[in-house]
Amino acid sequence: MTKTVMLAASAAIVLAACGGEPSSAQQSAAPKGATGGAPVQTGGPNGQGQSPALPGQTRAPEMKANVAYEVTDYVTGLGKPWGLAFLPDGSLLISEKAGRLRHFANGKLSEPLAGVPAVDTNGQGGLLGLAVDPDFARTGFVFMAFSERQADGKNNTAVARGRLVTAGGAPRLEAVQTIWRQQPSIASRGHFGARLVFARDGTLYVTTGDRQINESRPNAQKLDNAIGKIIRIDRNGQAPRDNPFVGQAGAMPEVYASGIRNSQAAALHPRTGELWEVEHGTKGGDELNIIRPGRNYGWPDVAYGVEYSGATITAGATRKPGTEQPAYYWDPVIAPSGMAFYTHDAAPAWKGSLFIGGLADKRITRLTLDGDKVVGEERLFAEVGERFRDVVVGPDGALYLATDNDNGRVLKVTPKR
Repeated sequence: MTKTVMLAASAAIVLAACGGEPSSAQQSAAPKGATGGAPVQTGGPNGQGQSPALPGQTRAPEMKANVAYEVTDYVTGLGKPWGLAFLPDGSLLISEKAGRLRHFANGKLSEPLAGVPAVDTNGQGGLLGLAVDPDFARTGFVFMAFSERQADGKNNTAVARGRLVTAGGAPRLEAVQTIWRQQPSIASRGHFGARLVFARDGTLYVTTGDRQINESRPNAQKLDNAIGKIIRIDRNGQAPRDNPFVGQAGAMPEVYASGIRNSQAAALHPRTGELWEVEHGTKGGDELNIIRPGRNYGWPDVAYGVEYSGATITAGATRKPGTEQPAYYWDPVIAPSGMAFYTHDAAPAWKGSLFIGGLADKRITRLTLDGDKVVGEERLFAEVGERFRDVVVGPDGALYLATDNDNGRVLKVTPKR
């Protein structure tokens, strides 16, 4: 899509009221058929002198799918929505950073649900990632990741589950229980991670962060804690027996992978069933990683980009024996949050793509994949002009995007054949 067309589309966009239909629609005017070209990012990287370890590991060519679409308001009146999760009946759960959980059904947004755990909303904290039990029809469980404040003022990422009740009055949670807590707690305002993804076997992946302060960074390389890790637990919060470090002296059994900076985007690959995650780098170095059991993803010993100050990160190394390279990285960053694989037939040209929310560039990044390799990149929805906190694919094949602001929205992006 040319700049002129994009600007015209942006000016024409009309967003309907909460849950309604659009009175007019923005759509792409590009012809059908994918097109490719130079990389989206043409400016210099922050990590001067750094080179990718693998061909195509960064700055893949721009590859436009040329899918026509319309963007409408689906839910309005939200305060910093963070997580989205569809229920089997097609209704939507929405977490708000301030500690509110909402249910959107039949065009109506509920009041905040009773039963949500108390959250620490300081800094980046709050009520964050959501996941619906794959066996929801039997259990009724929904799972919430949140930042939890301890009596000494320190905090940590935690996971709670509760039974969602929508009959007999206002929607609410019952039998709420905190099933897992990140250890140790740290006095910090950020890097909670907090995306939740169910594996095919019913276990639950929990992303965490290094907790932002420099003193905590080395924890990401140590197996005796849950800082800077990918965690895998069962529905009760226990470590599955086949986790990679179960029984290893000095290792926390819930740890599935290490060396993670701050992972706010994660999704299960629809073909392989592996967990893919995207984590925030510093000034450069946002990473797409394919998470495999027992692997070390390098942070902070290995990183692309530089410190926010411009200084090198540790020794400035971008590769090290015993650590995994990212499948792809961005420098400069997109500031990733939320991601989803597109598997629906509603947009054949999007099928197999990976969509990633962007906080820094206020766009959604769409990656074209060839197996585990990124072969193309496209930036979408700049006309919205807002930070994107989460992206999910609805049962109807539309994309649903959470905007990250005090007057937040859930946008519906409907592909047009």
